[in-house]
Amino acid sequence: MRSSALVEDRYGSSFAGQFESFLGLEDENEFLIAVRSCWCALWSARALRYMATHDLDPADTAMGLVVQPLVNARASGGGLSRTAEGDMLLSATWGLGSAIAQGEVVPDRYVISREGKLLDSTTGRKTHSVSCVHGNGRVDRDIAEEPCLNQAQLSELADYLVRAEEIVGGATEIEWAMDEAGIKLVQARPLHMEEPHVPDEVWEQRPRLRGHPAGVGWGTGTARVVNCECEISRVGPGDVLVTRVAGPALTHILPQVSAVVAELGGSTSHLASLARERGIPMVLGVLDATNTIPEGSNVAVDGVAGIVRWMQ
Repeated sequence: MRSSALVEDRYGSSFAGQFESFLGLEDENEFLIAVRSCWCALWSARALRYMATHDLDPADTAMGLVVQPLVNARASGGGLSRTAEGDMLLSATWGLGSAIAQGEVVPDRYVISREGKLLDSTTGRKTHSVSCVHGNGRVDRDIAEEPCLNQAQLSELADYLVRAEEIVGGATEIEWAMDEAGIKLVQARPLHMEEPHVPDEVWEQRPRLRGHPAGVGWGTGTARVVNCECEISRVGPGDVLVTRVAGPALTHILPQVSAVVAELGGSTSHLASLARERGIPMVLGVLDATNTIPEGSNVAVDGVAGIVRWMQ
């Protein structure tokens, strides 16, 4: 069961990760609890803060619910029908896609041309999976380092992205899941992207890390390395948040920071969607960022190219 509020999944107000979804409901009692919980999520502190920042009145909306068969997914992920360079992007992980949405893994990343040609691929760090049968669990190292998708599956998903863009009427973000019967699309929303930024020579000469770009913006600020949510209060206006996990719980900090760098997550996570709509530069899947980027250093984050640079 997933939320479907009247104001949800619009251009500029996706509400990604702000409401509730419930997976693997097995009986009537669980179903009824999920119904009430989804309805109540419209009035949660997180959702009300989000609506306030977007000048939306909660009284002007209502919460609908979508009940879908749960795909017993072997692999899941997301996709962007257009990147800043005009290509398409797909992400993938083992199991259900909530591991990507919540920023719990670094997914595989595939860049595909408008003609369907694979331009670039990066195998992620998919050490964690979510299953509707076995729940959450570790992924064997041999499997974690294998790509989730083959060429035929990439081609099929690329076709879905093109078709979704035609139906939505513009750049589109999708979520998909794949079981033994094939690939299924489970969600689509409008997508906001920006043109690439050209850094000046001073930043070009600095140390850098690469990751998965959210797709918008260039920002600089003082690095605040946060290892748990209890340390969020140390982050001030204009700082660059450097953290391990970038999940929807960090939504409230986005209006305050100049950029976000995270060790986990990918371009199609919920927080990446929220960063795009607010124009906040974000780079995810940056290996060992919290140990490499010095606390208090001056950091530049390229949210389009997926590059993080810093100077003392």
